[in-house]
Amino acid sequence: MTENQSPAPSSGEQRVVHAEREIDAPAEAIFELIADPSRQPEWDGNDNLAEAPTGQRVRAVGDVFGMTLTNGQERENRIVAFEEGRVIAWKPAPAGEEPRGHIWRYDLTPIDETTTRVRHTYDWSGLWDETRFERARATRSENLMASLSRLAALAEGERTQD
Repeated sequence: MTENQSPAPSSGEQRVVHAEREIDAPAEAIFELIADPSRQPEWDGNDNLAEAPTGQRVRAVGDVFGMTLTNGQERENRIVAFEEGRVIAWKPAPAGEEPRGHIWRYDLTPIDETTTRVRHTYDWSGLWDETRFERARATRSENLMASLSRLAALAEGERTQD
């Protein structure tokens, strides 16, 4: 299988997983937590992220940020969608290698000045590295919701401290 080919999913296999919830915080505050990789381990619902250096705040498509996983592996994440305060998505890859084709995405929709609907998506429809399929299949909406719940607790907690 080449990098540009995606194997056909098995019958009925779901390769795009979503979770969505409202968070009692402004979109800009929530976005800051997502766009700053050093904060991501605080709210990662997969308990997969160990740490990321500070000073990597994402600002545009094409940016790359580094992350250390809990198993010690290094990842580089390439930003593939970005709209300040509203949309951020990246393709992860082992450090120094090309992305494998899966995407993590967040879409933020302000409901009012203090409430935001956040949609978290894991899309592995373009994943070409078959060694990642088992892990991809194990990523369910419950995992994404765990991240959103932790993100909400953090954003709402910081809001009450202001």
